[in-house]
Formats: sequence, C-alpha cells, structure tokens
Amino acid sequence: MLNRICPIFLLFMLMCAGTVNAQFGFSHEIGFVIGPNAFQSDYGERNDFETNIGNVGLELGIVHYLNFSYRAECNCFTRYTYFNDHFKVRNELTLTTVNLEHFGRYVGDDKVSLTADQLRAMHGNTRVLNLGTQLEFFPRSIREFESGGYLLAPYAALGVQYNYYTPTVESDLGPLSDPTVLPVKYQNAYRNESGSTWSIVASVGTRYKFTETSDLLFDVRWRYYFSNWVDGLNPDENLYPENKANDWGFIINVGYIYYLNF
Repeated sequence: MLNRICPIFLLFMLMCAGTVNAQFGFSHEIGFVIGPNAFQSDYGERNDFETNIGNVGLELGIVHYLNFSYRAECNCFTRYTYFNDHFKVRNELTLTTVNLEHFGRYVGDDKVSLTADQLRAMHGNTRVLNLGTQLEFFPRSIREFESGGYLLAPYAALGVQYNYYTPTVESDLGPLSDPTVLPVKYQNAYRNESGSTWSIVASVGTRYKFTETSDLLFDVRWRYYFSNWVDGLNPDENLYPENKANDWGFIINVGYIYYLNF
C-alpha cells in the first residue's frame, strides 16, 4: 500500500509545483548538504546505545529548491499568498554510505559461544542513492527572512524518496554458504545484491541568513525505508521479532544554499 502511495504523493507535489509556477512563477536555489547518518538495521542490538552510535556513516548530496515567494527574472516578490510565503519544495539527490557490524551485549568480550564468535566475525556495508522531494513549511515569513528581517528561519518538512541500495554482507570466518559461518537467524536471510525501495522522510531544521544571496542550513531528519533489505539482512520476523522493523536512518545535515539569479 505504501509503495503505491509514495509515487502518487511525489507526482502530486511536482504537479502542485508546476501549477504554482504557471500562476505565479518562482525562483531557484541550489546547494549541498553533508552529515552523519546513524543507520539502524539488523546489525546490532535494538535500543542499544553502542549500536546507535557505532553504525554511523556519511551522507552527502546536492539540493534544489523551488522558491515561490520570489521571481529572479524581475528581482521582485511574487503576488502574496500564504503558500508562497510559507512553503518551499526541496528536491535532492544524496548518497548514503555506511559500514555495519554487530554491537551490544551479545558480542561482548565475556561471550564465548559459537554464536558470539559468528556475530563478531560478521560485517558489511551498504550504499544508498536517495532521490526525492519534500515540502518544507516555514512558520515565519519567507519574504521577511529573505529581506533580512531576521537571521533564522526554522522549518519542518515531509516528503518521499526513491532509494537504490547496494549492500554487502561478509564474515571473517569464511564463505556465507558454509552453515557454520553465520548465526542461524541470518542463514538464508542475507542478500548481496542491489535493489530499490521507497522511503518517507521527515525533517526539522533552520536556515541562517549568511549573505544576501546565500543561507547556511542545519537540520535533522528521519528516513524510514519500506524494505528490510537495505542492509542486506532480513531475518524471519515471525521467528525473530527483534528484527521486525524495516531499516531506517537518523541524519544530521549541515549545508550551504545559494539563490540563483534566473
């Protein structure tokens, strides 16, 4: 159901942007973002602090905004509407890369079982290309911010993304086809091949007016994938309910945004 809703929502947002452009016009902004991604997957122990801070990768990308409050071709603001003064559409292409391994009490130095040895020997990584769009809501006036009325412009955003992932699962004990290499829960539950899925993204952040034509950006976001294969592991959730959640990530972004003159 969600896989059907996401592309429809993405198409709806693009159609809305086109309608607004036809009626009022808009300007463009471009920039880049970079920051850590705390990737939550089937590696490690759920709700474990060491896992949460251990499997942290890097996310970087380029962003493009549709700014409905300003028309660059005439160096003027558009006709006022609440939508124009409080919303922007953010399109982005980002790359996530993260190395993964098991953390938590089950792989502690005091554990001497075969399962503990198998878990300690497991490691992997995943690379995810994320492409999508978000609708950003600014509680304060965009016009006033762009005119220098205040330095900070907080916002909240919600959107969808298409994700192409390439995971790798390995073990220092040998080939994964050997039944003594992986713990039972991961046997026949791994996949070293690329795939794609949709995700939902929610963000909160703020802009800082850096110069007349540029802003600095800071935001935190949550991305929930509609697949549990992004990390390459997917144990049977009926037998192992601790692994029932799909993969997701918590990202902290900093960035630079430049207002184009066309």
